[in-house]
Amino acid sequence: METDRLAQQLSAVVGPAHVLSAPALRASYETDFTGRYTGRARLVVRPADTAQVAEVLRLCHRAAAPVVPQGGNTGLVGGSVPTAAGTQVVLSLRRLDGIDPVDTVARQVTVGAGVVLSDLRSRVASHGLEFGVDLAARDSATLGGMIATNAGGERVVRYGTTRANVAGVEAVLADGTVLDRLAGLPKDNTGYDLTNLLVGSEGTLGVVTRARLRLVPRPPERVTALVALDSPASAIDLVSRLRTLDSLELAEFFTADGLALVLDKSGLPAPFRTAHPVYLLVECAGQRDPAEELFDVLDKPGPLETAVALQGTDRRRLAAYRERHTESINAEGVPLKLDVTVPLAELPGFVADLPVLLAGRARPYLFGHLAEGNLHVNLLDVAAADEEAVTGQVLERVAAVGGSISAEHGVGRAKSRYLHLSRSPAEIEVMRSVKSALDPAGLLNPGALLPRAAGASAAGHRAR
Repeated sequence: METDRLAQQLSAVVGPAHVLSAPALRASYETDFTGRYTGRARLVVRPADTAQVAEVLRLCHRAAAPVVPQGGNTGLVGGSVPTAAGTQVVLSLRRLDGIDPVDTVARQVTVGAGVVLSDLRSRVASHGLEFGVDLAARDSATLGGMIATNAGGERVVRYGTTRANVAGVEAVLADGTVLDRLAGLPKDNTGYDLTNLLVGSEGTLGVVTRARLRLVPRPPERVTALVALDSPASAIDLVSRLRTLDSLELAEFFTADGLALVLDKSGLPAPFRTAHPVYLLVECAGQRDPAEELFDVLDKPGPLETAVALQGTDRRRLAAYRERHTESINAEGVPLKLDVTVPLAELPGFVADLPVLLAGRARPYLFGHLAEGNLHVNLLDVAAADEEAVTGQVLERVAAVGGSISAEHGVGRAKSRYLHLSRSPAEIEVMRSVKSALDPAGLLNPGALLPRAAGASAAGHRAR
């Protein structure tokens, strides 16, 4: 039997304990973080280093076995779990968790794809440095997955997305060829930028095994504020004033409905005696205390109430009102998640029109990274029969106002058929050409990111 033969070959490479074929052992790798996308893997393979990854891909290529690369499996668009067909090999990178010594002169560090974000942050903190990207899923998200999806997170306003914080990568192509771009040179003008090509490619062009990351000085002084406002327009006006501060690190947006759900599910106390329509979580950090300059901005018309925290425990308490949104929504039900970017000028109108657009077919919860116009549209109580129509209408509205159908979560399989709303036919064909050049057999994460060509067969995920 071909499956047994491939399993035996892979076992010889990574060891029998790291080739999982039993359903109970595969289960945690077959369903994503949301619980919405689930499939059935042919096998789950857990290599320990780049050489093993290369040999695994070489064997899968020879057997024409499709491969789904997977990091911490915290993705939200179905791009890291297999389809229901049972033909795909899940390639887990979690064991590639080494962290090299920190290069304090270059302010860089090389890490394995399986390193968890919180572990990286802990390791570099002792050198007075930090990684510029931070996520609420920091305790489970891996650097390889973050690179594959070009994750954004809470501090894009200051440090940019993951792409801006990656100096180089090592990756393995579908046929087992290893590409090494780990030098991390600040200047290297020798042709195509393969690192940036691989960042955000969602495992469709190659499997990232190691990365050279840029680090930034860790600001010793920090202040956090939770601000209550009367509307999204007021929040945007406040963000525009906050942008004048070099110390601004995050500006997170959520609404009264979301806060009420967080309070109900988490047991946290209400931050203010009165509920308000909109909230903005703001954090500033610098070499000197940024509190005074933050107060100067907040001491203007706009804020209805403000809570300020200077100490770590108090700052984390305020941050929890925003960071616990995802778990609170998931505790209420399995949401339909639509991560989008809307131009700031269009955002108030988009938020106001959303209930009309949904027409009672969903219960929306909105939050996100306001400085970038990044809204996480979480929709509960959507009937299975309405999911495709609701998704299409929301994303079409996003495209109509000049936004993007994916801000930071990637396209995955969930949004691949809507890629045309954000990319032109010419752009999609160029992407297909790149994919064909690096993975001519189409074995790496098939069906993710790029829509299937007309006439191609597909076995979709099962929705829970």
